[in-house]
Amino acid sequence: MSETSQQTDDQKNETAAESEAAAKKAKDPRAKDIKKPIEAEPVSDEKKSQQVIETLQAQLEEKDDQLLRAQAEIANIQQRQQKETAALLKYDGQQLAHDVVPELDNLERALATEVDDEAAKKLQHGVQMVYDHLQAALKQNNVTEIEALNQPFDPTKHQAVQTTPAEDGQTPETVVKVLQKGYMLKDRVLRPAMVVVAQ
Repeated sequence: MSETSQQTDDQKNETAAESEAAAKKAKDPRAKDIKKPIEAEPVSDEKKSQQVIETLQAQLEEKDDQLLRAQAEIANIQQRQQKETAALLKYDGQQLAHDVVPELDNLERALATEVDDEAAKKLQHGVQMVYDHLQAALKQNNVTEIEALNQPFDPTKHQAVQTTPAEDGQTPETVVKVLQKGYMLKDRVLRPAMVVVAQ
């Protein structure tokens, strides 16, 4: 047998051996494929537990933050409500006082009218009694008249509707005449006084 024939036979034998080995490997499920990628090692129970703990801690911190924010918001709402309630109580009856003040003007005009006969005088006396009682009721509820005559002009309490040159003895920027009385409810202006100011 020639050398070439011997080599051919060897190659055939090797190919047959490889085919046989491949067939055995395919049949044997326990056979390992060295080309198969290595799988990651499974995470241990300790690592899993640590991950769960960290997740729960993050959730707890988030809930704590939400709770603190909610408590702060509730406190702000309560404070705002207390202030609003205090303001309502402080200025209780403001609208009523605002509506009554013009009626005082009407009563004052009625009282300023000169009367001669006895019947008119009795009627005027009755009007005076109503006026006095109304004034007393307003004062009891902290409604007071704004002082204006001969007072320095105050734009927060006085409304200048006219100016006049200052005469002898008059100080500029002083109220020299009141055209309509002004009123306050505690520290709040119900109606500014309409005045004439010297300049």
